[in-house]
Amino acid sequence: MSKKILVADDEVSIRNSIAYALRREHFIVETAEDGRDALARVSTFRPDVLVLDVMMPGMDGYDVCRQLDHRKGLGILLLTAKSDIVDKVIGLELGADDFVSKPFDIRELIARIKALARRVERENTPDSLPGPQRLGAVEVQLSSRRATAGQQALELTPKEFDLLALLVTHPSRVYTREELLDLVWGIDFPGETRTVDIHIQRLRKKLGEDQGILQTVYGVGYKAESV
Repeated sequence: MSKKILVADDEVSIRNSIAYALRREHFIVETAEDGRDALARVSTFRPDVLVLDVMMPGMDGYDVCRQLDHRKGLGILLLTAKSDIVDKVIGLELGADDFVSKPFDIRELIARIKALARRVERENTPDSLPGPQRLGAVEVQLSSRRATAGQQALELTPKEFDLLALLVTHPSRVYTREELLDLVWGIDFPGETRTVDIHIQRLRKKLGEDQGILQTVYGVGYKAESV
C-alpha cells in the first residue's frame, strides 16, 4: 500500500514541486498552505510522513509540532532555511525525526522521505515482537508501542519510545551515543550525537520520579538499570 505524505509549505512553488516529485514515486500526497491547514489535514488525511516547513506565517512548523497531540505512526521531517544547530535542537525537542535545509536537492529530499517512511513502517509493525518488558516501575509494550511508569501512561514521541524501549530491553548494557544514534535513528540519519542527549533529557523529565533508571556513563554514553 502506498505511503501517504503531507507537504506543508507556504511557498506554492516549493509545495507543488515536492508533491509532484513524490507522486512520481507513487506516494499518495496532499498539501497544506500553512500551519493551521497542516494540523487539520493531519487529522483527516492521517499521513505516514509530514514534510513541514519551519518558517510559515501565523503558525510556524514548531507550533504545529507543539500542537500535534497524536504522533504514533507519524514521521516528521522539517524544512528549514536556517542552518544553526539551535534551530535543529528546538525541532528535535518538539519531536521532529529529520531535517533538510533549504535550498535542497529534490533527490536528497525524496530519499530522506523514503527512509523516514520505512522507519515509521518498521516501528509500527507488531509481528514477532515480545511481550511487555519491565525495568523497575517502567514497562514498555513493543507490540502496541505503549510505555508506562508506575502505571502512569507516558506520552512519548516515536523516537523517545524507541530509545526508551532499546535501553529498557537491554538492562545494564552501556551504549555509546554513536550506537544509540545508529540503532534508534538509523545510519542514514544526518544528525549529531547531541540528538541522543536531548532525547534522554526529555525522557527523564517525562519519567519523573522513575528517571533514575536512565543512567549516564560518563565519557561513554547511557544505560538503563533498575534503582
